[in-house]
Amino acid sequence: MKKNWLAGALSLALLAALAGGGYYLYSKRSAEAAQTAGKGAGKGGRGGGPQVPVVASAASTADVGVQIDALGTVTPVATVTVRSRIDGQLMKILFREGQVVKSGDLLAEIDPRPSQVALAQAEAQYARDVASLKNAQIDLQRYRVLIEQDSIAKQQVDTQEALVRSSEATVNMDRANVENAKLQLSYCHITAPVSGRLGLRQVDLGNMVRAGDANGLVVITQLQPITVVFTIAEDSLPPVMKKLAAGVSLPVIALDRSGKTQLAAGTLITVDNQIDPTTGTVKLKAQFSNEDLSLFPSQFVNARMLVDTKRGATVVPAAAVQRGTPGTFVYTVDPETKTVSVRKIQLGPAQGEIVSVEKGIEPGTLVVVDGADKLREGATVEMVVRDNAALDAKAAQSARKGSKGGGGGGGDADKLSPEERLKRWKELNARIDKGEFGEEIKKLPEEERKAKMRELRGKKQ
Repeated sequence: MKKNWLAGALSLALLAALAGGGYYLYSKRSAEAAQTAGKGAGKGGRGGGPQVPVVASAASTADVGVQIDALGTVTPVATVTVRSRIDGQLMKILFREGQVVKSGDLLAEIDPRPSQVALAQAEAQYARDVASLKNAQIDLQRYRVLIEQDSIAKQQVDTQEALVRSSEATVNMDRANVENAKLQLSYCHITAPVSGRLGLRQVDLGNMVRAGDANGLVVITQLQPITVVFTIAEDSLPPVMKKLAAGVSLPVIALDRSGKTQLAAGTLITVDNQIDPTTGTVKLKAQFSNEDLSLFPSQFVNARMLVDTKRGATVVPAAAVQRGTPGTFVYTVDPETKTVSVRKIQLGPAQGEIVSVEKGIEPGTLVVVDGADKLREGATVEMVVRDNAALDAKAAQSARKGSKGGGGGGGDADKLSPEERLKRWKELNARIDKGEFGEEIKKLPEEERKAKMRELRGKKQ
C-alpha cells in the first residue's frame, strides 16, 4: 500500500516537471517569434512582412477621344417591295435571288399581248376621231364662206363650230388613251426602282400576278450606303448638337456585338426632332459607305461616336483605377523607397484600355496595375515595371537626386536595383549614340549593343 502511494506521488511530480518545462519553452519561443516579427516590421515598413509583388506602369500623356457608346440597329436607306402594276401572266424572271442590281435593271416580264391589243385599239380610235375632226373643220370653212355670201343661216355655222370643238376634245381624249395604253405596255417590263440586293423570290414563273398582290415579286434592300440608328441619353445631346450646328462632321464607328471588332466607319448625318419621354433618349442616324458589305439590315451593332478629343491628357491603364472608401484612387509607387501610397484622382474620358486623369497625378507617376488587392497605405512592394520606356522620366528623376547625394561610384552591376540598371544603361546608350565606343557598335540594335558592351567589360576585367 505504501509502495503504491510513493509511485503515485513520483508520477505526479514528474508530470508537473514536464508541464513546467513545456510552458517555459513555449514562452521562450513566443518571445523570440514576437521579436523576429518586430524586426521584420521595421524592415518592411508599415505593412510588415515580406514585400508584395506588384506590376507597375507609369502614367503618360496621350490624346483621348471623348466618345459616346450606344446600341444601334443597321437600317437600310431604302427597302422596296417590287410589285406588278398590271394584271397578267409572269412570262420571264430575269434575276437571281440575292443578286445585287442597279436602278433600272430588268427583273421580270409579264405577257404583253393584252396591252398590245389595247394599244392598237386606242390608236385606231384616235385615227378615226382625227379624220372626223378634219372633216368637221373643212365643213366649217365652207359654212363660213357661205355665211359671208348670206347663203346659209348663222345657226348652222354656230352648230358646225361646236361640232369642231367637240371633235377636238374627242381627239385629245383619244391621244391620252393611246399614251395610257403605251404606259400599260411598259409595265409589262418590271425594272428595279432602286439599287440594292434582292431577297427571296415571292412568285414563280407562269403564275398570274396582280397589282394588288401584297407580297409582290421580290424585295430590294439598298446596302450601299447604309445607315445605323442608335440612341443616346438626353444629357449627352447638347455637345452633339453644338458640333452639328458648327458644321462639324462627327465620326461614328460600328462595332460587333462584343464591342471589340470594328465593322465599318461612317459619319453622323442627323438627329431626331424629339426626345422619347419614356426613356429619356434621342435617336441619331449615322451613314456608312458599306463597301465591303460588313453591315447587314436589322443587324445589332455597338455604335461609338467621337464627340471631341482631349489633347495631351494624362492617362493610366484602366486596371490601375481602384474604387473604395476614398472614392476613385490609384496606388502610386515611389521608385526609391518602393512604398505605395493612396492617391485620390478625378477621372476623365476613357478610351479602350486607358483612362484619362483630370486631377490627382502627373505624367511619369508609377501606378500599380496588378496586385493592388493586397496593398494598403505605406506597404513595401517588389516592383515589376510593365512599360520600361514609360519609366524613363522617373528613372531620370531618381538619377538626379542620387547625383546630388554624391553616391554611385561604380560597384557590381548585379547588386543594382532594376531602376538603377535602367538608368545606367540609358546613360551608356547615349554615349554609344555619340560614337564613344566606335561606329560599328553604334549601328547595332539595342540587344546586340548590350551583348557587345558585356563583352568589352569582360575583356577589361
